[in-house]
Amino acid sequence: MPRERMLQVAEHYQQFGGVSPINQQCRELIAALNSDFAKHELDMPIYWGNRNWHPMLADTLRQMRDDGIGRALAWVTSAFSSYSGCRQYREDIAEAQRDVGAGAPHIEKLRVFFNHPGFVRAMQDRLSHALGEIPASRRGATQLVFTAHSIPLSMAGGCQYEAQLLESCRLVSEVFPGLPWELVYQSRSGPPTQPWLEPDVCAYLRGLAERGAAGDVVLAPIGFVSDHIEVLFDLDSEARAICQSLGLNMVRAGTVGTHPRFVQMIRELVLERTAGFERSCLGLLEPSPDLCPADCCKPTVAGVER
Repeated sequence: MPRERMLQVAEHYQQFGGVSPINQQCRELIAALNSDFAKHELDMPIYWGNRNWHPMLADTLRQMRDDGIGRALAWVTSAFSSYSGCRQYREDIAEAQRDVGAGAPHIEKLRVFFNHPGFVRAMQDRLSHALGEIPASRRGATQLVFTAHSIPLSMAGGCQYEAQLLESCRLVSEVFPGLPWELVYQSRSGPPTQPWLEPDVCAYLRGLAERGAAGDVVLAPIGFVSDHIEVLFDLDSEARAICQSLGLNMVRAGTVGTHPRFVQMIRELVLERTAGFERSCLGLLEPSPDLCPADCCKPTVAGVER
């Protein structure tokens, strides 16, 4: 990440008290999952490790080793396949295992869940609630705008990120027939010379106004599972300000967060691997494999595999 972009993002955090909300959101999700496990008599401890901040993944694996944990399943908070949302986490786990050394637990990653009914149904519910904030007389003309984190085109070319996102958007929008929808991107952080997935959400909103659109827009951050800083700043602050300047009424749908159906989905993913539960999925694409292939989500730079 260019230093200028890093300093710019740091200012985003300052606008929200200088603290990332994501750790508290992880605590809330773990609490909901512990409650769900207990309710369904699934006796399995839950540990939590981060890539970039405490609790760090290596420290978590060290604690697991000291607690006598020999095998574990890793659930990654990313619904879609990409280098940064899939393969890099497997690399992080391997690096943490090397750091811990002898006795580090064996870990297998759970599949991505872009087309799992639990993710789709929870997102539909969040979007339905957002649409409920728009007067019924105007609701039928609302523009649905799904957002996800942009990634470099070189990275997108080595994974199913775009295809999975489009399928999730299509599945979620099925219960809102007649409403137009579009997938756009946010949170670009690379150098200007590097092409990334587009359109950018702010550019798309300006384009709506240029085409004479007026009325209501619902932004649905389908590419994120909690309302962390990129959702709060990029959508609630930046995109909202643009909508206000353009005369668009913007409503932002919530992320899946601790939605009960989403929490249930995580348990179901665990039971797929431990109790032979059916691999649930919706739509046109097959569920992702349990074990990632060797060439899964390899990023490329100028056509050269990393």
